[in-house]
Amino acid sequence: MIKTLTRVFGSKNDRIVKQLGQTVARINDLEPSIQPLSDAELAGKTVEFRERVAKGESLDDLLPEAFAVVREAARRVLGERHYDVQLIGGIVLHQGKIAEMKTGEGKTLTSTAPLYLNALSGKGAHVVTVNDYLASRDVEWMGQVYRFLGLTTGSIVHDMDDAARQEAYAADITYGTNNEFGFDYLRDNMKFDIKDFCQRGFNYAIVDEVDSILIDEARTPLIISGPADMSTDMYIKVDRIMRHFKENKHYTKEEKDRQVLLTDEGVVLAEELLGLDNLYDPNNINQLHHISQALKAHVLFQRDVDYIVRNGEVVIVDEFTGRSMEGRRYSDGLHQALEAKEGVKVEKENQTLATITFQNYFRMYDKLAGMTGTADTEAPEFQKIYNLDVVVIPTNREMVRKDFPDVIYKNEAAKNKAIVNEIKELHRKGQPMLVGTISIDVSEKIAKMLEKEKIPHEVLNAKQHEREAEIVAQAGQKGKVTIATNMAGRGTDIKLGEGVCELGGLHILGTSRHESRRIDNQLRGRSGRQGDPGSSRFFMSLEDDLLRIFGSDRISGIMDKLGMEEDEPIEHSMISKAIENAQRKVEGHNFDIRKHLLEYDDVMNKQREVIYGQRLEVLRGENIRLIIDDMISDLVDQVAHEFAQEKIPSEDWEWDGFREQVAELFNLKLQWDDDDRLDLNRKDLAAKLLAEVKAAYQLQVERNGDEQMRQLERIILLQMVDTHWNEHLLNMDHLKEGIGLRGYGQLNPLDEYKKEGFNLFLSMIGRVKEQTVGTLLRVQVVQDDEVARMEEEQRRREQEMQLKLNLGAAGGEPPERKPVRRKQEKIGRNAACPCGSGKKYKKCCGRLN
Repeated sequence: MIKTLTRVFGSKNDRIVKQLGQTVARINDLEPSIQPLSDAELAGKTVEFRERVAKGESLDDLLPEAFAVVREAARRVLGERHYDVQLIGGIVLHQGKIAEMKTGEGKTLTSTAPLYLNALSGKGAHVVTVNDYLASRDVEWMGQVYRFLGLTTGSIVHDMDDAARQEAYAADITYGTNNEFGFDYLRDNMKFDIKDFCQRGFNYAIVDEVDSILIDEARTPLIISGPADMSTDMYIKVDRIMRHFKENKHYTKEEKDRQVLLTDEGVVLAEELLGLDNLYDPNNINQLHHISQALKAHVLFQRDVDYIVRNGEVVIVDEFTGRSMEGRRYSDGLHQALEAKEGVKVEKENQTLATITFQNYFRMYDKLAGMTGTADTEAPEFQKIYNLDVVVIPTNREMVRKDFPDVIYKNEAAKNKAIVNEIKELHRKGQPMLVGTISIDVSEKIAKMLEKEKIPHEVLNAKQHEREAEIVAQAGQKGKVTIATNMAGRGTDIKLGEGVCELGGLHILGTSRHESRRIDNQLRGRSGRQGDPGSSRFFMSLEDDLLRIFGSDRISGIMDKLGMEEDEPIEHSMISKAIENAQRKVEGHNFDIRKHLLEYDDVMNKQREVIYGQRLEVLRGENIRLIIDDMISDLVDQVAHEFAQEKIPSEDWEWDGFREQVAELFNLKLQWDDDDRLDLNRKDLAAKLLAEVKAAYQLQVERNGDEQMRQLERIILLQMVDTHWNEHLLNMDHLKEGIGLRGYGQLNPLDEYKKEGFNLFLSMIGRVKEQTVGTLLRVQVVQDDEVARMEEEQRRREQEMQLKLNLGAAGGEPPERKPVRRKQEKIGRNAACPCGSGKKYKKCCGRLN
């Protein structure tokens, strides 16, 4: 019934596209008036548009004229005129939606019009790409159009310094990768001066390959970390005993959830080999953690599939793009366990200093849009997490690629034999082929089989990434055979050589199905661009991971009952349905993981917003005395609430404890006699104490000088916030590690995490207030240049951390450090503080260091 109605009235998507066609007609009507303009007059339109926006005209009203101007500029500068379907895609992007456009339909050119329009407000527009190469290529290629029209462009790539980044972000249109944008946000919020910030706000962003960035990579949070003071010896010790553990006897493997669990026998063996009485004793929690990670490294993670070893380092391979991810490390000790397994240098564990998920980063933009060739299968997730609708844009020319049904074999050997036979047959004909594999391991195995058959071929995977552009450029030539991992699935445009169209175009041969239907569709999309001929077929076996883990055992049973030979393929609708169901199961499972990660990060996100907001307020404000006054009031109320008991006369309150607390918090020795303590209530006590503390603070201001006190307030508050926020992140990491066990007590782990996380956050805020106020009431500037020296010290620390982060990402070694010579006599930590507070140095001014 629904299908019949759709055929009669058209789908919702068809109606949206038809409606947008009316706007495209208006753009086309403007073309005759735009074409006669000189180059200077065309560029002058930008100034006119900006003035109109400044006067309050909306971008929606400007859209037809702005799009017509960009189309004409692209025709003059690039020799490429936007097709009508590209303008439809551009309008969808301007509306803050996802445009699904097939491969070869010109997504890069499509994005120029909405970017130009949204950059007119002067608040900047960002283009998020999947790698540095695309960011650099597109800013040069499409940047010609923007620069012709008088807009500035910039790109953010890996090794840029802060000055270059600030310049790029200040441009009207900025290109960069998702990682660079995310890490710059985290780095900015670790800085001590607003002038050092690189980013300037989150106005508008178009995310290229939006499904890869917002869905595939959303399982991995961005983390800036510093080295923790922990030895790596235990990783090597535990790795040596791994060979004694046998599957199903000492551990069980859950491939679906990627988990390894010790059996009772495994626990006994671990205790025996490590010389422990009880592995689950709280004192042995560290050893248990090391064994769990070592088992994961040996059982679940495979070399040349999940990672490669290059130049003595374990480098992660992205399962979705097939690219090596230099500088990225698995967290929670897993990377160290892999290093121990492979016998390379085990690096120290890291402590989290700042973290955010891609979901929460991109949700900060006022308007977010995206484009990809494959988004429709994930439309519900885009809507639920990011509030983004997907619109499928029609192709400029009809798609004529033939997608043959999958063929399935009983085992892998039969499948590989059939793959080689198909390659031989098509190679003899001269038809070029792209052979898609899901891992480096499989790509190398197929390459060896082709070598035996003496079929010339090229291999493209994370090990040969330097030759990527060269290999892809040749892949559409007559007789070419290219074996590639998912690297060739995105952003690569394979152009057909002479005479290839007559042979049937580029043939895509998939050696197995990926967990995600989108990745398979991306591979298919390399063929049949812009109406070119092409074909595709996927080969599978019942031993493939997808069918083995998520598929149904019934398929294997049916094949046995039918008495099918091993090398006899089957093509049946039931089998195809089972494969699709298996992929749906995996996609649903991965969505649950991403949703789970987001639910936990949402707790942290609220806290992150508070802390980063507080830092920005401090950095932007000339005078933060109001913040300090609020902190003093809160602490005074806290003390009054603790000691003023309404049902007991005030003279009988715990005055000794009160005096100690006031001395500890405010460095104040109260001289209150018996009369001062009579007939007080909680409100009176708070008012009386507040007056004393404010008087003491004013004395500090007079002693240190008003201007220097303003600077001290800023420096000390930032230092306290950063120190305690880092401690809090570590505490939250520890809380998250063990919170899952609450499920055994019939408690919801997420609710418990929210509750305990909130309590930890309140405790941290309390400590920040106490230590900031306490330090400010004790600090004494001895020399005029003392504050300047402290600021310089803070800046030096920040630069040192930046250097460590950059070296960590690049895998370099820090430069040799020379000893620092002390100019004045050292003050012992337990000595009396020279400021005259009567406290030990470590409890007073020593806190600043």
